[in-house]
Amino acid sequence: MIDRKKVLERHNPNYKKENKYSPLSIGNGTFCFTADYTGLQSFYDEYAKPDDAFPLCTMAQWGWHSYPYPKDDEALLRLTPFGTNGRNVFYASDDSGQEDRFKRVRVNSHKFHLGIIAFEYSDNALSNKNCKPVVQTLSLWKGQLFSEFTINDENVLTETFVHPHLDCLYVRVSSALLKDRKLGIKICFPYGSHKKTGADFAAIELHSTKIFSGNISHGDHSGAEKKKREQVCVDRNIDDTCYKVFISGYGFKTRIDEKQHEIKLAAHEDRIEFCVRFEPESIPVLSVIGIENLKKQTEHTDSYDEAAVKCKEFWKSYWSYGGFMDFSDSADSRAMELERRIVLSRYLIAIQSRGNIPPAETGLTCNSWYGKYHLEMLYWHHAYLALWGRTEDLKKSLDFFKKILPAAKEIASSQGYQGARWPKMCDPSAKNTPSSIAVLLIWQQPHPIMLAHLIHRVEKNDQFLREYREIVIETAEFIKSFIHWDTKRYVLTAPFIPAQERHDPKNVLNAAFELEYFRFALEKADEWLEMLGEQKRYGEITENLSLPAVKDGVYIAHENCPATFTELPFYTDHPSMLMMYGVLNSKKVDPKIMSATLDKVLSIWDKKTFYGWDFSMMAMTACRLGRYKEAVDFLLMDSPKNTWLENGHNRQEGDDALPLYLPGNGGLLLAAAMLGAGYGGKTGSSFPAGFNVKTEGIFQYI
Repeated sequence: MIDRKKVLERHNPNYKKENKYSPLSIGNGTFCFTADYTGLQSFYDEYAKPDDAFPLCTMAQWGWHSYPYPKDDEALLRLTPFGTNGRNVFYASDDSGQEDRFKRVRVNSHKFHLGIIAFEYSDNALSNKNCKPVVQTLSLWKGQLFSEFTINDENVLTETFVHPHLDCLYVRVSSALLKDRKLGIKICFPYGSHKKTGADFAAIELHSTKIFSGNISHGDHSGAEKKKREQVCVDRNIDDTCYKVFISGYGFKTRIDEKQHEIKLAAHEDRIEFCVRFEPESIPVLSVIGIENLKKQTEHTDSYDEAAVKCKEFWKSYWSYGGFMDFSDSADSRAMELERRIVLSRYLIAIQSRGNIPPAETGLTCNSWYGKYHLEMLYWHHAYLALWGRTEDLKKSLDFFKKILPAAKEIASSQGYQGARWPKMCDPSAKNTPSSIAVLLIWQQPHPIMLAHLIHRVEKNDQFLREYREIVIETAEFIKSFIHWDTKRYVLTAPFIPAQERHDPKNVLNAAFELEYFRFALEKADEWLEMLGEQKRYGEITENLSLPAVKDGVYIAHENCPATFTELPFYTDHPSMLMMYGVLNSKKVDPKIMSATLDKVLSIWDKKTFYGWDFSMMAMTACRLGRYKEAVDFLLMDSPKNTWLENGHNRQEGDDALPLYLPGNGGLLLAAAMLGAGYGGKTGSSFPAGFNVKTEGIFQYI
């Protein structure tokens, strides 16, 4: 049996200096708080300033805001016609002549920063001139952050954690500076922003902060103080977005400046304990899901000690359940680094990507693409969960498709298709975000079938088959209506953009991965119907669907792209043809041709343009081809987009918008499970010589 606690503890992030580009985060899956070396967000401005910043944010899955904009903006967007099989399909893909309207719809709605929680020194912001880090440790087993630093050589100890079931940050601070009234806490609320930080602190007139109950002091706190619980409740209104903030604890008095949107905690003891709980009140964009599913139904706030016990129990349970890996008996010098990346990836996804709403590519750490999620990335975020025995977490994401099914059917119907067409880039409303690329992508369409299939392989539950029948069949019906018969075969025709976003949507024909992924989805839909005792529907299409195009002995991007390996930009971005035999186990793929294709990619492709999940994707292809040493080499490849920080995040070097990239973390866990537990008809470990890997509770991949 693996000593899981021991494995985790050897990878606890432990800092002895400031690490501005790799700050540590704590969370519970739906709420996340990212801290500097003080354990709070005391140096928010410094961390947020650079273009390539890794900002310090406080975010929740319900934290959506929209700037005021004309309500008819979406209706007035001019759509661009694309011809397909004798008719036009219309997409919001061109902003020419409608730049302002296009941008307004594109950035609304967006995630926002709920509020900075920071130390201040003598009523001023801390400075690195008088403030120095000593040590900071993130306990993965406990889910707690322990920080020690000095201010003018005086020690400050901070313990920080997030309640496992509430959007609530708990803090304990010990220092003589508190009782001397030199060290205090400031909570500052911003206006919402679509930018990376999710915050606009300059727009103080555009939002409101109002006390609606609590013990508020406006004067001096000198003299004897009684030991009593301080509690303040605040109403926050940012345009149509409304939420509440509850601040409570011991050892301080509270002051508020409503005009400046600031609350200050002035200590009167050398140790204080407090919590800051956030609760949604009115978030209009969540109406499609139902705010009642996200709002916390409790009036009670646990004490620090009560919450700390719950936090430790939650994380012990989390780590004790499901799959696990131990590389400690490996001889390869890289094994511990791979284990570190796996352990920290599991933690990072656990703290910010286990909610009722799919995660953004930067989760709840900061905004990427305005905090909207990209449904084509959901596979890379969450497919691993089924293999690691976390199907309950995966079902939360899959359940989102049930919530947005009416919107997806409306998208399909408005374009003349059957079934449900899932959006690519969206907020909880499921409306497609205007984009020159996003609205034309299609590789997210089979994802609900893939994820449902992965769950059913593990659970083999007939009730699950019945519950998700509609999602599976409506997805298949759209795919069926998107495919066309050209008198000799079924084809996947324009307009669309494949996963490799380098192709003219008007010229694409039978993109390799999309072709096989659509075939896979229809085959699995038929299996779903058969398991329910119903008649199959899609066999005639899957048997007569076109085959992936081959040129000079290798697979190419699509039939109309013979220059895949000879002309730019076609050998940049994702080499997605490799996914046919790695992500998928397509029987239409010739392994020898695929092996040659992988070699061609390695010799020709501009590797600087790979993104985080490409390394896992190539590893999965190499694994299925029996090229196991290369599979591990790909996972550990030295490349700008395969940069792994001390906090475990997969930074996309060269892309300032992505200081972290969670699809890279999820992809790593998927590929590791495939190597560790098997795939297709192969069982057991496929890790190469030098990697002696123990596994527990991990299931085979397809």
